[in-house]
Amino acid sequence: MCSYTHVTCRNLPFDLTLTEIHMEFNTFVKTVYKMATINVYTEYTPNPATMKFLVNKLLINGSLDFPDQEKANASPFARELFKFNFVNGVFFASNFVTITKTDDAEWEDIEAILKDFVKGAVEAELKVQEIEKDENVNFEGTETEIKIQQILHDYVRPAVEQDGGAISYKSFAEGTVVVELRGSCSGCPSSTITLKAGIEGLLKRMVPEVQEVVAEAM
Repeated sequence: MCSYTHVTCRNLPFDLTLTEIHMEFNTFVKTVYKMATINVYTEYTPNPATMKFLVNKLLINGSLDFPDQEKANASPFARELFKFNFVNGVFFASNFVTITKTDDAEWEDIEAILKDFVKGAVEAELKVQEIEKDENVNFEGTETEIKIQQILHDYVRPAVEQDGGAISYKSFAEGTVVVELRGSCSGCPSSTITLKAGIEGLLKRMVPEVQEVVAEAM
């Protein structure tokens, strides 16, 4: 017998409601997911001082930037990374961590070390942040400001994240949009080109009130 409210399995000595079946299935999926091998692969970014370490697991909803060791106290994952004397910055977003190296370190010497660490940290479920927070996207301001924020979120943010960075809206006044660049975009030699040729051009086309886009100094 099978209905929307109750299921009887002829070969089993017990009955399961659909709610119980759903819970059992979710538990099974989570168990398999935890048992799955964590794979880590790297990607170079436009910034030669940073490298993107991607894993086959979601690390965080949204993004977190730790430009120095002092700001990493709220992140066990970042704190451990900063124990390497060649780590100069850590940025998390989605399923990757972007690591900034010190000037005297070479990627060929440290890439494998960091790759192994990231793999071990993810497998050990080392937390990215002590208290998990949901990212709520709320756009505020005038109609023009909301439109700018929406474009940055929907069109610009995904492209910037592919390069291991992040962008956030700061303000809009007298035709000038101020944004903040983080992760691999911070200090990147090509960020000015991206900002002017890419982001500024897009906003000018889609929002006539925009005349210029500038990055806030970090």
